[in-house]
Amino acid sequence: MSSSSIHIGLVLFPNVTQLDLTGPAEVFSRLPGAHVHLLWKDLDPVVTDRGMRILPTTRYDECPPLTVICVPGGSGQIELMSDQQTLNFLRKVAAGCQLITSVCTGSLILGAAGLLTGYRATSHWSSIDQLGLLGAEPVHARVVRDRDRLTGAGVTSGIDFALSVVALLAGEEVAQSIQLQMEYDPEPPFQAGSPRVAPPELVARTKENMSAFIERRRIATVQASNRL
Repeated sequence: MSSSSIHIGLVLFPNVTQLDLTGPAEVFSRLPGAHVHLLWKDLDPVVTDRGMRILPTTRYDECPPLTVICVPGGSGQIELMSDQQTLNFLRKVAAGCQLITSVCTGSLILGAAGLLTGYRATSHWSSIDQLGLLGAEPVHARVVRDRDRLTGAGVTSGIDFALSVVALLAGEEVAQSIQLQMEYDPEPPFQAGSPRVAPPELVARTKENMSAFIERRRIATVQASNRL
């Protein structure tokens, strides 16, 4: 595929986690000739879950045919799971996409749209089990591909995910060149990036701190599953 014919859309919604969006967008924007669209209902500034304002570039009703649709996560994901305008848009645009993708809890939005039924997928570690309520098979991995579905785990995995997408679209050498341009060579200061390696007492405290929010998310997921 010619990179000039690649159109990549990322859904930009209120209370998105900005790195879920901007990490992949940084990678995709370096794919020579590709067109990256930040998609929302209108072109007004969108406030992320940490207060950053980001401008959409393309409205839903003006979205061109896409090669890739990507749905990031964030606390606003809860509201989006019952947003019929967004869910209908995703169903419509996905029909013509080469890859249907997500980062973090964006996979729950794909699931709410009925786009992960029967597919293996991942999500943020705190909510990955909820994928099963939406007909998907949860997989604990940083990036999961199942046919034309590609999902990334929590937040920072969006860069790994996006490089994997670029490799599929344009080849590994192009993806490796982008990785080198970005100097993506992580050496985290702590071994605490997932429950698999973090100290058990830290995992327990973090889960407790997140428990009320995760319950809100679970309620939204159950409601979405009942609509499928």
